[in-house]
Amino acid sequence: MPPEIQSYRFGNINIDGENYKKDVIIFPDRVRSDWWRERGHKLAPEDLREVFLNDADVLIVGQGAYSRMRVPEDTRERIEDEGFELHVMGTKDAVEMYNQRRDLERVVAALHLTC
Repeated sequence: MPPEIQSYRFGNINIDGENYKKDVIIFPDRVRSDWWRERGHKLAPEDLREVFLNDADVLIVGQGAYSRMRVPEDTRERIEDEGFELHVMGTKDAVEMYNQRRDLERVVAALHLTC
């Protein structure tokens, strides 16, 4: 069963009963904690290498509580070229979408937890 997000608030997410205080990538079979991007608040294709190796159909990107993490057009294009259906939104909305879709499709969520 894919991981389930129990709660999210600025700087903290609870997944399957475990609290995380750093950005995470949720895969269909595991959680990668301490995810960090090479350019901080700008998502680059290299930040998603592990995601591209995963057999998933959907990538949900949580941009943070105030949507400060940007997803440039070249990154969006690479994600779509890799075959993912891409959704980019504030982390609160991303959490809701992930929980709604996690049992229906192979979903990965890359979530920025703070700003």
